[in-house]
Amino acid sequence: MLLSLAPIILLVALLSASVALFGSDASYGPNQVALIIASAATMLVGWRRGMSWQAIQDGMVSAITVSIMPMMILLSVGALIGSWIISGTVPAMIYYGVALLDPGVFYAASAVICALASLSLGSSWTVAGTLGIGLMGIANTYSLSPAVTAGAVISGAYFGDKLSPLSDTTNLAAAAVGVDLFEHIKNMLWTTLPAFIAALLVFTLIGSEGASTPENIASIRAALDAQFAISPFVLSPLVLMLGLIYWRVPAYPAILICTLAGTLLAAGLQGDVVRELATATHPDSPAPLIQGLWMALFSGYQSPEGMSELSKLLDKGGLASMLNTIFLILTAMTFGGMLDSTGILRQLLDVVLRGVKRTGDLILATVGGGFLTNVLAADQFLAITLPGRLFTPAYDDRGLNRLSLSRTLEDSATLTSALIPWNTCGAFMAATLGVATFEYAPYALFNLICPVLAVIFGYLMIAQPRARAVDP
Repeated sequence: MLLSLAPIILLVALLSASVALFGSDASYGPNQVALIIASAATMLVGWRRGMSWQAIQDGMVSAITVSIMPMMILLSVGALIGSWIISGTVPAMIYYGVALLDPGVFYAASAVICALASLSLGSSWTVAGTLGIGLMGIANTYSLSPAVTAGAVISGAYFGDKLSPLSDTTNLAAAAVGVDLFEHIKNMLWTTLPAFIAALLVFTLIGSEGASTPENIASIRAALDAQFAISPFVLSPLVLMLGLIYWRVPAYPAILICTLAGTLLAAGLQGDVVRELATATHPDSPAPLIQGLWMALFSGYQSPEGMSELSKLLDKGGLASMLNTIFLILTAMTFGGMLDSTGILRQLLDVVLRGVKRTGDLILATVGGGFLTNVLAADQFLAITLPGRLFTPAYDDRGLNRLSLSRTLEDSATLTSALIPWNTCGAFMAATLGVATFEYAPYALFNLICPVLAVIFGYLMIAQPRARAVDP
């Protein structure tokens, strides 16, 4: 057992040293180095157990294969942000948003807006990458906390994702333990609704101390209006995105289509802005327009010199902005894949189950198992399926309905994934919203409250249905 723990202990020590030495820059290379060194240690453990390199490699490759689509979505979101800024879509969201959203209830309102959108679309990533970007811009305009705003966006996005029948994690959790999807969603209301209400109350209490004055808001709106051709029409890529997701177009092609729509809109309506971004000469030729659009897609938008107000709001996006995050995901999935293929992860989860004596212990073990898998395997899908398979017999033996297991898997595995910097979800949210994971994590209130509530309900025997004669 001590040998199995060695890579974990090493990783914790290296990550701690990384934060101590590099501070907020730890995720920009140092954490990746820590994950690579820990992967090497895991490989040595596998060899010590008699495993071949080919078997270890297969596990690593399998884990990376699972993460390819999230990484492609991440890259496409980078291009989407660049195209939506230069097209005026994000500036328009900020322009109209500051006029409609009251800063006094901004955090709570942001959570509700994202919750409704995610409930309709079934995708926390899509909501964060579209509405979330606009809300972060509005928060910056009001001089409100980016960390609290990101926490509110994530809270709302995950609330809707968790309860949506269109969500891949919701479907996976139900399928992993063999329960009906809609029964699963209905049962999740026990923990999900109280946790979200509690989060909204806290967001309301936080308030908006330090919000910008109306004069500051007016000057920022004037700057946006002067730089971009602002009109309701430039919001059409956002409407298109909502429509595509509603029609169940997969996330990756939907994002690509909306990126193209933003690019074409920029070429047609924001020609001067695009040309300012370009370095090509010959202003009478199409070269500056093409180059400016190209640069927005791969390096993001850059405000003209002397426009510091807009620079803080809009200088972001592009494929290049996501490369460090992809580096983090690759190294994390390498480590997680090796842990899985060497059997270390399964062994650790078995240890988690050993101390189970009553229902509360079992719920706590499930929450801990989901969180542990998220930390070590860096993927929420593994954090649902692996504990789901391992813990199902324990729930059956105790006569508990598997709905309790599927709900607890969502309360832990789905929600805590966004709180871990090297997890695919945590890395995505940090890169998309522009706030480090450890900075927004204390304010992702829904994601923090729900696992705690699940454990409390377990020990108090609240909403722990008994198994039916024939479990679904």
